[in-house]
Amino acid sequence: MKKILQINFKFKMTRQQLEQAFLKVAPRFGPSGDVKGLLWKIWLVNEAEKSAGGIYLFKDDASVEAYLKGEIVAGLKSNPALSYIEAKVFDILPEHTKITRGPVD
Repeated sequence: MKKILQINFKFKMTRQQLEQAFLKVAPRFGPSGDVKGLLWKIWLVNEAEKSAGGIYLFKDDASVEAYLKGEIVAGLKSNPALSYIEAKVFDILPEHTKITRGPVD
């Protein structure tokens, strides 16, 4: 079953610096990237609250668990410019999501 991962964190840099850092790592999340089992990612930022993160769709639980235990998340946790890192994994309600055109098929 596909899984949604939500990661949020606070950042201690300018929005421009954050966006540049995101652009550097974005290819890792693309079709030829190294995040196994990732179907897509949406990048998030709330400049007013100095908060950012992502919404990810993984093909299965094993893929999301491997990502959470991998080097990218470890790098987030060890980055001094980031704090209050929170990760939540969700099941998808497929019937409801089809009604509202959620891109999870």
